[in-house]
Amino acid sequence: YVRLKPDHPCSYWYYMREHLFDHVDIDSARTHLPRGDAPDPEAEAARYEQAIRDSGDVGLQLLGLGANGHIGFNEPTSSLTSLTRIKTLTRSTREANARFFDRFDDVPRLAITMGIGTILRAQEIVLLALGAGKADATAAMIEGPVSAACPASALQMHPKVTVVLDEGAASKLTLRSYYEEVHPAGREAVI
Repeated sequence: YVRLKPDHPCSYWYYMREHLFDHVDIDSARTHLPRGDAPDPEAEAARYEQAIRDSGDVGLQLLGLGANGHIGFNEPTSSLTSLTRIKTLTRSTREANARFFDRFDDVPRLAITMGIGTILRAQEIVLLALGAGKADATAAMIEGPVSAACPASALQMHPKVTVVLDEGAASKLTLRSYYEEVHPAGREAVI
């Protein structure tokens, strides 16, 4: 979030430390996130994009799915070729994240996000969606047209994406029986 310091309990830095980095064997010097509290957020977004390029791009991109189809903070109508940048958050995204803040008005309106184009340069992508509240977005992402209306639908164009769903998130897939035949119990079918 733009203007939140890394030690703010609602910052993405804090979240990643609490939920991932502190639980895996990783040197903290090898973890990199954009600084929401940078004096010039646009310059910070450009710096982060360049750092990703300089490192040879992302090997494994882990994503969640927003109820409105966003990935990262790439809200509906985001360019499918966008790079890391500042993005204005939709009301629905802010409402979904309000549980982390004392008041809705405290939820930042702006965030630095990897762009969809940046995400699509990753060698491999894993997306996780849980709950019936993600069912419409899941169906649009997997079975809908590739469209800026559902930013996650751009993942259809990537050669190596794994989508992990629970029953609720998968509940509106019209081709579900086919997916279960092709990937029994979530595995690759043996030919």
